[in-house]
Order: sequence, then C-alpha cells, then structure tokens
Amino acid sequence: MNGEAHLSDLALRLLGRPFADLDPEESRVLEAIAKRAPTSRDAADLDDAQASFGDRLADRVAAVGGSWGFIIVFTLALFAWMLLNSEVLQRWGLAFDPYPFIFLNLMLSTLAAVQAPIIMMSQNRASAKDRLAASLDYEINLRAELEIMRLHHKIDVLTEKVEGLKGAD
Repeated sequence: MNGEAHLSDLALRLLGRPFADLDPEESRVLEAIAKRAPTSRDAADLDDAQASFGDRLADRVAAVGGSWGFIIVFTLALFAWMLLNSEVLQRWGLAFDPYPFIFLNLMLSTLAAVQAPIIMMSQNRASAKDRLAASLDYEINLRAELEIMRLHHKIDVLTEKVEGLKGAD
C-alpha cells in the first residue's frame, strides 16, 4: 500500500473523514503514525527558532522591567536624583533639574511610553507561545487517542482469532 493510500485509510478508519478534509494538526499526527515517528515537539524550541532579535529583546526588557531588582534599583535612582538636585547640588547652584524635577518627569514619561508597548509585545509573544503549546498538546493527545483506538482494534482482531482457534478445537 503506498503512502497516500495508507494515510487515506488511516484517516477514514480512525477519524471517519478523508485525509484531505483533516486539519493540519490531524494531518501531522496521521503522518507521524504512518511513519511511526514521534509526535512530540517542544513549544519553547519552536518559538525560539521563530523569534526575531526584536522579539527576544522585548522578552528580555519585560523580564528585567518586571523584576524586583529593577523596581529597587529604579526607586533608589529616583531618590538619588531628587536628593542630588534638591540638596547636594543646589547648595552650589549647580542643580540641573531642581524641584519640581521637570526633566526627571519627562524621562519617566518617556520610559513609560517606550516600556509599555515593549511589555505588550512580550505578552503577545507569550500568548502566541501558549497557543502553540496548546496546539502541540492537542496533537499529542490526538496521537495517544488514535494509537489507543488502533490497539483496541488489534486486540479485538486477536481476540476473534483466539476464539476462532478455541472453536476449531
């Protein structure tokens, strides 16, 4: 039996539909069954292989920006800026951003305007990775279900043969 005929037979027998009508996931699973190849694939590896430099950068910025280390260092930098410009440098008239810290406010606004879309890009990538993982889980579950159905069929055939042999005695 050639490959296409075998796939068509598997599709009709296991899923009750022609191979041409199957979803891409179902087609991949049946092809793996026909080739006796493993179905499992790692979502993280697939996602990393498709990620661009910008995607990896967005993930890294989101990871750093959403950490306690960033919050602590950022808070210390803000207090140092304010202390430096309100107490230390102001004594000598050298404060470059005196109270009400307009330049600091501008930098914080710019940081928020840039950081928010980057974090959203990273979240979009995370949700795409979750969808990919769910699709791969579906393929594995479908493969397991179809293999169990095939095993049941084989056991039924063997049971019939054994009963036939008992009846022949």
